[in-house]
Amino acid sequence: MNLNIYSNINTLKAKGLTEASFNNEQLNHFHDLIYDQVISAAVSNFSEGYGSPPSPFSFFVMGSAGRMEQTIWSDQDHGLVFTAHNDDAKDYFLQLGKEISRGLELTGYKKCPGAVMASNPLWCKSMKDWEDQLGLWAGQSTWESIRYLLIFADARSIHGDSCLLSSLKDKAFNEVNREQLLLRMLDNTMYLKKGVGVLGQLIVESHGAFSGSINLKETAFLPFVNAARLLSFYEGIKETPTLSRISRVSDKVLPYHDNSLYSKNFSALLDFRLKHGAHRDYDSGHYVNTSKLTKGEKKSLKDILKVGEQFYEHVRKLFERM
Repeated sequence: MNLNIYSNINTLKAKGLTEASFNNEQLNHFHDLIYDQVISAAVSNFSEGYGSPPSPFSFFVMGSAGRMEQTIWSDQDHGLVFTAHNDDAKDYFLQLGKEISRGLELTGYKKCPGAVMASNPLWCKSMKDWEDQLGLWAGQSTWESIRYLLIFADARSIHGDSCLLSSLKDKAFNEVNREQLLLRMLDNTMYLKKGVGVLGQLIVESHGAFSGSINLKETAFLPFVNAARLLSFYEGIKETPTLSRISRVSDKVLPYHDNSLYSKNFSALLDFRLKHGAHRDYDSGHYVNTSKLTKGEKKSLKDILKVGEQFYEHVRKLFERM
């Protein structure tokens, strides 16, 4: 198989990333472009030795990629669904998933430590098997199966037949409603790391490589992301970006003033991370050294953190009243 093409894509990525990194939307469209080139190359590479794909399929991304909220560095969170339902097709697409994952790794996207990738049989299935899996997760309603449903909620098709994924998401949403899982999903997301202390100070890491820095992923992003994702199930919103989810929540659930407040602050958070994150690698992009922030920047971050906590509390109270 030709590995030089992945090296060429990585070179293109390195050249274009700096220019794309000043705007969150532009940056995420750039990541999509790189992903599409890698997938196309992987399919071409794999087809040379094993033939063309035996059926229509959809390759989808999840996590921050699914929500179009990636930083400059990003890891792999993806899956694959195909229409054929036989052992030969299962083996073909699983091997293709491994080739795509290898190509992504060679172009700078580290593998998911939790193996949420199309190279894992759990995330690479036929349409029939995916439908059964989603029903099983909903029926089990364990902490782990609920976590898988929350992960799947962020799935976004970026290559192949997007209708396959759309059908599966309809299935997932219907199963969540049928099994009345919203409170279980709320419980699954209850742990939130505080970003502002009782004295109004920013709470930073006290030891380790990021000592003196605040973890934006755990303190700032998760309250917004979790709240918007929970509301997407409540309101039947299939779109994945947090801002899109917030904008589509009904006025009855989220009055205009609150909707505007949460959208404005999450947008500011995306910009804040791009501007102040270390971005040396995947992990450092989520941390900000507070000693390098001005007094005004610290206040802005505190305001964002407080609004994120307020948003999550709004959703928690809504669900607990059901």
